Amino acid sequence: MQTPVEISAKILLAEDDNDMRRFLVKALQNAGYAVASFDNGMSAYNRLREEPFELLLTDIVMPEMDGIELARRATELDPEIKVMFITGFAAVALNPDNNAPKDARILSKPFHLRELVSEVERLLRAA
Repeated sequence: MQTPVEISAKILLAEDDNDMRRFLVKALQNAGYAVASFDNGMSAYNRLREEPFELLLTDIVMPEMDGIELARRATELDPEIKVMFITGFAAVALNPDNNAPKDARILSKPFHLRELVSEVERLLRAA
């Protein structure tokens, strides 16, 4: 059976939509990833300060701390962390004035769960 490149890869998910968050957690866990999920950027950031993660998967528009600020702070804590934005507002993420991490990937909503899992695998394999 083929398994993801890093079966134990830890993903930090920040998504304020409860249904979407549950949906994403289940898909990523079914693909073999360990997922810690939060409904806002501040809670996710506090968890990042406690332990390292390989990937930050974050919505952009969230209460308390948006995904772009979360990604900036995450890469300050750990320059090696990979970042993927999931958003219905791709133009916001692509705006160069927002100082989003330059290597961040963007997955625009709506997307299929297979697409999410393959993008996560591709990002984690990237050097």
